[in-house]
Amino acid sequence: MESSDAELDLQRSVQAVLRELSAQAPALQSNQGMWRWSLHKKVERDPGKSPVLVRILLRELEKAESEDLRHIIIPLLHTLMYVLTKATGITEELYQRTYAFCTRLLTLPTPYCTVALDCAIRLKTETAVPGTLYQRMVIAEQNLTNELYPYQERVFLFVDPELVSASVCSALLLEIEAAQVTPEACMRHVVSHALQAALGEACHAGALHRKLQASSRRVLEHYFLAVVAAVEQMASEANPSRAGHLERLEEIYCSLLGPAATRGRCSGDPLQDRPPNIPLPSPYITFHLWTDQEQLWKELVLFLRPRSQLRLSADLEALDLQGLGPDRDLARVSMLSTDSGIERDLPVGVDELPAPGSPETERAGLQRKGGIKKRMWPPDFLIPSSWDGPLGLHRRTGRPSGDGELLPGVSRLHTARVLVLGDDRMLGRLAQAYHRLRKRETQKFCLTPRLSLQLYYIPVLAPEVTGLEPSASRQPELGELAAFLGRADPWYECTVNTLCPAIHKLAQMPPCLDTSRTVDPFILDVITYYVRMGTQPIYFQIYTVKMFSDLSQDPTEDIFLTELKVKIQDSKVPREGFSPRRRGVAEGPGAELSVCYQKALLSHRPQEVTVNLRATGLVLKAIPASETEVSGFPHCPPTAAPVMDHTCLNVTVTEVVKSSNLAGRSFSTVTNTFRTSNIQIQSQEQKLLTLSLDKDSRRTFRDVVRFEVGPCPEPRSRAQKSKTSWLSLQGQKEMEMAKAKPKSLLMPINTFSGIVQ
Repeated sequence: MESSDAELDLQRSVQAVLRELSAQAPALQSNQGMWRWSLHKKVERDPGKSPVLVRILLRELEKAESEDLRHIIIPLLHTLMYVLTKATGITEELYQRTYAFCTRLLTLPTPYCTVALDCAIRLKTETAVPGTLYQRMVIAEQNLTNELYPYQERVFLFVDPELVSASVCSALLLEIEAAQVTPEACMRHVVSHALQAALGEACHAGALHRKLQASSRRVLEHYFLAVVAAVEQMASEANPSRAGHLERLEEIYCSLLGPAATRGRCSGDPLQDRPPNIPLPSPYITFHLWTDQEQLWKELVLFLRPRSQLRLSADLEALDLQGLGPDRDLARVSMLSTDSGIERDLPVGVDELPAPGSPETERAGLQRKGGIKKRMWPPDFLIPSSWDGPLGLHRRTGRPSGDGELLPGVSRLHTARVLVLGDDRMLGRLAQAYHRLRKRETQKFCLTPRLSLQLYYIPVLAPEVTGLEPSASRQPELGELAAFLGRADPWYECTVNTLCPAIHKLAQMPPCLDTSRTVDPFILDVITYYVRMGTQPIYFQIYTVKMFSDLSQDPTEDIFLTELKVKIQDSKVPREGFSPRRRGVAEGPGAELSVCYQKALLSHRPQEVTVNLRATGLVLKAIPASETEVSGFPHCPPTAAPVMDHTCLNVTVTEVVKSSNLAGRSFSTVTNTFRTSNIQIQSQEQKLLTLSLDKDSRRTFRDVVRFEVGPCPEPRSRAQKSKTSWLSLQGQKEMEMAKAKPKSLLMPINTFSGIVQ
């Protein structure tokens, strides 16, 4: 009876999650974002319900597949994988069913096949070696030192104190600090989870828990390393054997418990009916107030330096030997050749490669035969900081490249998960820091080969003030990118976009000083779920703007991510570089502007349009609204780009229209919208322009005569430019490559599924 009641309770919770995904019912508005969290908490408090929940989720997934309800597949799959990572006692039959379901999804388009492939890869290892996912996640997130799995992760939480209130910062900091656990506790969790996942009901969970609690740190480290070795060695085999894994962990289990191990299999224990909960600790999170422009770079360097300085010193030398240093990029090493160059004159066995790891192999990296040293360029060296998978279409989706090697001999052992809280202004600052970091990497190629950088965003908007008119509220205006992410990924909308009210509610609550009470940290749990399961990035174009205060001088350059707003200044100050106002130009509101832009066409053919008009202001948006209409100028045909084309800027011009009637001359305004990727605007009068970037009052530029906007190119070093120009002299093919447009700089923000079509 109890099992059926528990199954019905879990079934109701799963249905509530599905209703929240299918339609925003009014009855669910007050509990938005809580259903998934409460579902996982029910299983966490009673781990015995995990197999039941897995069966329910699998049943709903198979039903969604048969009825073609694709919008709920990825949310349910993420929920299922999260349960499987934390659970013990899952049968091999459930693993096989889940794996078979993921393989069937590989025939669907992205992002379904991308998410399914990632899940299938992890499930294949987890099926043969239960407990691998949990162990690797805890080791990486808590930076537990071992030789077989040396990967490390860290979550960097950045908050701008000028955009987020002090009460919110304090509440988040207290919740993060309260959830941190000791390395000893993490090692106990890893050992206990691995043994219970492998042995199942044969594991005496109560006795194991008491034994680990009473063990010293030295004993605990011994068994922790033994369990890690057993799991990793079996998982690294081409065909891992579940029976062999069980045998090795049984030896560790008997060694740890001694005679109690055999007694526990025969005699009952009240704790056996309900095994103790094995929590999945929250990742190691560092909290940062963003006050310095170079703070992101500094924190990433400090993350690599403490433990990797000695281990990776050889890799630094390897980079220098490969000629990847900034000052020696085009250097060549010549040696006098003593052989004839004829193949038959070579000694016997010269073509045989030495065995890997042999002294000959090591010497071959430092010595070579006579001749000119051939430069080994990495395949994506022209984009040195490709941290987020292969670049391509704007705002496409894909699986970020975490582990692996970008350069030979240099392993990416570190993953930095940078999470920013705030509104669109905070994302503008993140784009600035990301652009600066990429430019720095072209001068010193040190972070990219070792670090996988993942970016996350949680919107925290100022609470709405009651009593104000709707026009006075800036919430929708400052949350445009979060709204776009919610439209692109429904699971992001339900899980992350609903977190803002809970954060403000937490900030208003008095701090709990009673440490004996167990408090479930809702906000921290959602943050943890997001950074763990949000693996699919959406790429956003960064735009560069060149601003001329004097046409005879060099421009000022900056970048923006979401919006550039142009206002006409009231002052008329004569300045050098202005052309005098033409005769016949009528006085009126705004200023006469010369607008030259490249029309966005479906064929992607270049077509420039130049118009002169009088306008009171312009807005260039990189994040369009859900229903964007394109009207175009009265004297220009509308652009042919589709309404939901996110690969270009949406420009809104408030144009002044002059009309004459019997009462005299009058002026009215009309709003025109068009799409472009490049635009140049210049004031034809003595009225200057004021530019505001990313809705941030701190990034306002005044007294601008002319400005140019276009996609921000990938930063390139001088050596890369020299290499391109050198190649362009070698033939027609290289010349065509040199004339090709540079790749645009895209900033990825991780979501759960990417863009769901």
